[in-house]
Amino acid sequence: MPCHDADMREIELKFQVPDARRAALGRALARGVATHRIRLEAAYFDTADRRLARAGLGLRLRREGDRWVQTLKGASLDGIARAEHNVPRGVGAMPSPDAALHAATPIGAVLQACLAGQGGATLVSLYGTAIERVTRPLTSRAPRGRVEMAFDVGRVEAGPRTLPVCELEIELLAGSPLAVLATARRWLPRFGLWLDSRSKAERGDLLARGEQRAPPRTAQPVALRRKMSVAEAWQMVLRSCADQVIANASQVASGDHADEHVHQLRVGLRRLRSAHRFFEGLAGAAAPDPQRAALAEPAAALFRALGEARDGAVFDAGFGALLGQARRASGLVESAAPAVALAPSASATDTVREPAHQMLLLDLIAAMQTAPEIAPEAAPAAAPATAPPRGPLTPEVQAPSLRSAVARRLNRWHARVVADAKRYADLDDAARHGLRKRAKRLRYAAEFSADLFERRAVRRYLSALRALQDRLGAVSDTTMAMARLSAGHASGARAHPAPAPDADTAFALGWLASRREWLVASAAPQLDAFVDAKRFWK
Repeated sequence: MPCHDADMREIELKFQVPDARRAALGRALARGVATHRIRLEAAYFDTADRRLARAGLGLRLRREGDRWVQTLKGASLDGIARAEHNVPRGVGAMPSPDAALHAATPIGAVLQACLAGQGGATLVSLYGTAIERVTRPLTSRAPRGRVEMAFDVGRVEAGPRTLPVCELEIELLAGSPLAVLATARRWLPRFGLWLDSRSKAERGDLLARGEQRAPPRTAQPVALRRKMSVAEAWQMVLRSCADQVIANASQVASGDHADEHVHQLRVGLRRLRSAHRFFEGLAGAAAPDPQRAALAEPAAALFRALGEARDGAVFDAGFGALLGQARRASGLVESAAPAVALAPSASATDTVREPAHQMLLLDLIAAMQTAPEIAPEAAPAAAPATAPPRGPLTPEVQAPSLRSAVARRLNRWHARVVADAKRYADLDDAARHGLRKRAKRLRYAAEFSADLFERRAVRRYLSALRALQDRLGAVSDTTMAMARLSAGHASGARAHPAPAPDADTAFALGWLASRREWLVASAAPQLDAFVDAKRFWK
């Protein structure tokens, strides 16, 4: 087991185990090697107003065998590593939590700041865990490293409420974090595992509050700095996109999610794909970055696979009530809603759990390990005592600054959107949809790079772009609804060619076509406002 007496980073991934594969996983862990079994009982502490949870901290007292260990953990910044500080607390009865034991560590300073606010606070136990853990050490060959497999079965408890636990943790003991990922890639498809970024503390906090699920993870601002290299900027944008993708994918894979989790997962995937396009060749590199390219197509595949679930939700929520009102206004009071009988598709949960899509999540985490670390702002380094001889500028020195490179890319993307916006009424459905996608890509790029420019100018530009995107989205969603109705009618027809649609479907298609034409005709204010918008990067 890892030591429990030093300030350290915990490097691990956690996977949920399907009930049907639980016994097989247990047998595989025990095969040909000695395993260790231990009972873990833990109490988790927070203030009554949940200051620690809001700060991404977890504080627990856990009995491991016959001894108590107090642990403080922070939130993960790269999907695999988090700050952790462990302190032995002796044997016997459970001691009281002592925040001062972590005071000399960086994460302990965060804890002290949480407890010092609003006149101090008392730590109370809000929930606990009872776990039977089986561990097995394992040596990873590529890359070389030592990991520990921990199979946890038990429950989270918060008063009368309980939540079952059946998960596999893969933790690094020595070597590269990539050893954890290499091990996960072997075990995940073999046992149908799915990555879960939610800690026991996060799940316990929800249980204690009586909440069913975590809220959807939305896109968080990206704080680029002008002195960053393109590689450092990519790393920061990647982390923002990956955080949104992995958090929502974990909730969707759990089987307990809302439509908004699926939507925000798709938003995160689109942001990731937009970031790939935005950064490709940004610094003048002739060859594509293989790391970014390796993420692009798997992200697109998952995005497309989740599209059916999203389109169904949009159709039901966006058009069901409106069509009902239109039918009643037309005297079709007794008429039923048109049926949309499309071919059955996999649920969003099953889709996200597919091994190929789970591998994308592992690839995202791996990309965050191999990209350059983001250095804090620092004073310029002192000049060396003996300066090197001056010579021709290297390509690295000749490369444009991040700000100027971003400005050129934004200018090109903006010009393409403006050109299509000026002739929007003459575009066909496919071209309008393409414009919508380019507008989204431009918006994400502007949001990524906002901190490199004057904030008020960025806000004004984004206001015009978002208004345009909303109108383009309304047109595209209406076109999608028409396609769903037409496909549903055709899929139920046995004869070829398909018979004419029934009265309800024909009415709905006509109403949607009229709505689409009205949306296109009335889009002039948003189109003109964007065409005239002042570019913030000029």
